[in-house]
Order: sequence, then structure tokens, then C-alpha cells
Amino acid sequence: MNFLAHFYLSGDAEPLIVGNFLGDFLSNREVVALPADIQEGVRLHRQIDTFTDQHPMVHQSTARLREVHGKYAPVILDVLHDFVLANNWGRYSNVELSAFASGVYEVLRRHLPLMPGYLQERLPRMIADDWLVRYGTEEGLRFTFNRMKMRSSRPHFFENAVESLTKDYIDYEEAFHVFFPDVITTVNRLLLPT
Repeated sequence: MNFLAHFYLSGDAEPLIVGNFLGDFLSNREVVALPADIQEGVRLHRQIDTFTDQHPMVHQSTARLREVHGKYAPVILDVLHDFVLANNWGRYSNVELSAFASGVYEVLRRHLPLMPGYLQERLPRMIADDWLVRYGTEEGLRFTFNRMKMRSSRPHFFENAVESLTKDYIDYEEAFHVFFPDVITTVNRLLLPT
């Protein structure tokens, strides 16, 4: 899953939000230098990714994308998950998406000094472009895939990603609504005090 889903699964615990954001950006050596509660957020991020990668509905959706998008099918699906979540936000949250995004941005701003330099530069652009809300629009999808395409060694695999998603959108959305409650249950179990 992409940023929006990871932030949603962090609840309102600031260290989990920050750690969940940093999970894809830091090496294990960098993680151990963080405060312990933020390390927990990184661990949560990685546990969510592991669970997601093993879920049968995710396998099914990834397989549908793989023929056209090759090894980038899981990455494209991650972005689609945020699109589906944004467009079904009221089903999973009582807080307006824009208010949720503003709260997350504020938490990340407060913890900016903990982040590596390149994230300190990237985060203000992410906030200014309101990525979390934009994920719910076709324009936001195109923007995201164009950014990925520019950083990819095989940009052609991102061609027509939006068209692939819209062609079978109902199937992806149905799969998400089976998968996402499972990941919510798993995260709640992981966060239970031991």
C-alpha cells in the first residue's frame, strides 16, 4: 500500500505515523538511530507490507496487472489502493479526508528534523501538492505514475497504468474491500499491548 493507507493504519499515534512514513526510506542501520517509539512505526510499516504482499486478493489484483506492467504491477497496485481508499474514505473513517491529511501533514512537519535531508526537501512539496487527497483523483494518479516513470529504469511499464486501473476498477475495488478489513484486523492485533 501507499502513503494514505499506511497513515490510516497508524491511527492517531504520532510515532507510528512518522515511523510508518519513514518505513520505505531508511535502511535498518538508519532505523536503529531513531527514537524507540518511531522505530515501532517503521516495524509496523514493514509488517503491513509483508501482510499485504501475502494476501490472496493482492496476489489476484497484481496478477491482473502483471501482463502489461511487469515487475511494477505491485507498485501500481499500491497506488491504486490509495485511490480506492480515498474514494471510499467514508466507509473506513468518520474524519473527512482533507482534515485527516492536514493532521498527518502537521505531524510530519513537527518531526521533520528526524528525517534524512532528501525527505526534508521532498516533504514540503508533498504537502503543498496535497498528495494524500490527490491520490483520490485521476489527475493525482497520472501525476504519481509520471513521477514513478521518471525514476524508473523501465519507464514503459508505467505507460497506460491509469487505463489499466480504470478498465478493471470494479474488480480492484471489490478485492480491496476484502483485503483492507483483513489488514485493519491484523494491525489492531499487532498494536495490542503485550
